[in-house]
Parts: sequence; structure tokens; C-alpha cells
Amino acid sequence: MRIAVLGAGYAGLTLARRLEDRLPPEVDLVVVDESPSHLVQHEVHRVVRRPAIADVITVPLADVLERAEVVTARIERIDPDAGTIAIDTGETLTYDYAAVCLGAETNYYGLPGVEEYGTPLKRIEHAERIRADFLDACASGGRAVVGGAGLSGVQVAGELAALAREEGTEERVDVVLLEQFDEVAPTFPANFQRAVRDELDARGVEIRTGTAVERATADELELDSGTLAYDQFVWTGGIAGPAAMGGDRPTVRGDLRVNRSTFVVGDAARAVDADGEPVPASAAAAVREARTVASNLVRLVEHDRTGDGGFEPRLEPYRFEVPGWIVSVGDGAVAQIGPTVLTGAAAKAMKATVGAGHLGSVGAIRKAAELAEREFGG
Repeated sequence: MRIAVLGAGYAGLTLARRLEDRLPPEVDLVVVDESPSHLVQHEVHRVVRRPAIADVITVPLADVLERAEVVTARIERIDPDAGTIAIDTGETLTYDYAAVCLGAETNYYGLPGVEEYGTPLKRIEHAERIRADFLDACASGGRAVVGGAGLSGVQVAGELAALAREEGTEERVDVVLLEQFDEVAPTFPANFQRAVRDELDARGVEIRTGTAVERATADELELDSGTLAYDQFVWTGGIAGPAAMGGDRPTVRGDLRVNRSTFVVGDAARAVDADGEPVPASAAAAVREARTVASNLVRLVEHDRTGDGGFEPRLEPYRFEVPGWIVSVGDGAVAQIGPTVLTGAAAKAMKATVGAGHLGSVGAIRKAAELAEREFGG
């Protein structure tokens, strides 16, 4: 029997480590990812201002997985009905059970020129490019525009404003954050939105809400309200499903399955939990979903191995229960715990523990300690 974990992001690595501990030794476990390393995605924006942190937030899979076979390849296509995975080596892998944990890709919504001219923020090399382009804009004076004021866009804008201040060029370069909805962090509670806006304002970020990008050229954005010239354009405007699933994010219910043998976990799916509530795309939700899927895969494997037929075992339903949210804004942060919103030192301390806590949870203890030290040290 083979269990395949497709993707080694938050959901994939969490799931694989749990399955290593819980699956019977005769069950094969394979992890497929195009990178040999796990990336702490919600810390990638830090590379814009602190390039050396790239090594800290990158964890070789061989260091944290002991039993699983790791296949480094790009997944071209997944066929849940056939139980097959086509990879870019030309091989086709088969599975008895699989969890699709490929995360989401940047969504350009078919807007002309946006993919061509806008730099996304999904990988280390994106952050490095954003840094280089911004330093060029700082040297000559100009304008950096960030499209999309979700948490990723807020964090990028905050890092750029902080970098300009460190370079002593805040008077010569403008950082503009665009959002088509009426508020920054539009999917979050109003008190969180207000606190995020205040943090951005305090750092000199120009916020334009209610402003949609319609087209991009090499040096200008066409907005629904006119045009905006730029020297740098970063796009964090939305998410789409992985290419291996045709760009779709299938809707999955409380058991997180698209069929009996295939789960879709984390940002790769539009999840609706056991209480009928939509689950927001986030690292916290992905990790918690992975824990539920690990338990259910173990139950299914045990049921199949006993060979006694009968009804499928009762699966544990996933319920979305994330205690709060946190976002960094340059050297500041905003955190929400229940109805309470925190800023200042308390929020910064919480932010510092999030990435380090994740690294510790996947077994990268040394890197967890180093990240915490860097965060607390600024």
C-alpha cells in the first residue's frame, strides 16, 4: 500500500511527519515536491529586508523526514479517479491514498500585463527580486506599487517602507498599496483592519482602497480611477489552485476529500468545515487540516489492512478553530486573539514565536532558535 503526500508546504510536511510516526511499517509513504526543501512561507517577506534569513526559513526535507521517500519533481497532473500522479520526469506514480497539499499559486485574474510586469511573492527568488528592484527605485527616486492589501501585500508594503527608512531614502521613494475593496485586510474583522491601516499609515505607506487594477504596462498601471506610473510593481492580489489541478481549488467538505482515496488539504482547496463554515486560506488552517487528515488516513489504512470489509470507518470531521491572526508591518505587528487586537511589543513578540514555533514543530529546532533570535533582535 502506498500513501502519497503531494507537496511539502505547511500541510504536506505536517501530514508527512505525523504519518511517519503512525503508519504501519509495511505501508509505503512518498512525499513529492518540486523543491528538496520546506519553506516557511509566511516569513518570505522578511527576505526583502533581511536576505540572510532565507537560509533560516528553508529546511531540507532530508533533515526532517526519516521514513518517507522524497521525490523531487514537479507534479504535472493528478488524476484522483485513477489514483495516478504524472511528474515532470515522465514517470507516473500510483497511490492507494493521497493528500494534495500543493498550496495555491498567484492569481492574476487574466488582467492584461499583470503577470508579465508584476512580481509575486511565493518563493525566495521573488523576495530577492523585489529587494533588488526596490533598491534601484531608492537610488533613483520613484514609486513602488503593491497590488493587493491582503496579509501578504500588507507585509510586503511594510518591509519596503522599512527598507527605505534604513536606506535613508524614505523622502525619495513612495510605497503605494492598492486594494480593490474598501479596506485593507478585507476579509478580517473591522478592528483588525483599523489597526493594520494605522500601522501602515505610521510607516508612510500610501493606501488606496476601492481601487482596482485593470491593466499593467512596463511603467504604468491602468486603474478603474485613472493611471498610476510606477518604478516597481509587486502583485499579491489573490490565489489560484495549483497547475496540477488545472488551476482549480476544488470545494471539499468536513472530511476534506474529493473522492474516497484523495484528500485536498490547505490552500489547494476551498474547504467548508464540519459546521458549514468556509475556511480561509492560511498556514494555521492548513496545519490543523493536516492533523485531521493524518488521523483519518491512519483509520482508513487500518480498515483496509484488516480486510474484514464492512462499512468505512467513521472519519474525524475538520472544524475551523484558529485562535487568531497576526501580520507584521515593517518593524511592527498586529495580532488578534479572539475579539482583542494587539499592537506594539506584545504583537511583535507573538509574531516572533509563530515562525519559530512552526520550525520547532517540524523538527528544525536549531533554525527555530535562530529565527526567534533574529525576530526578537529586529
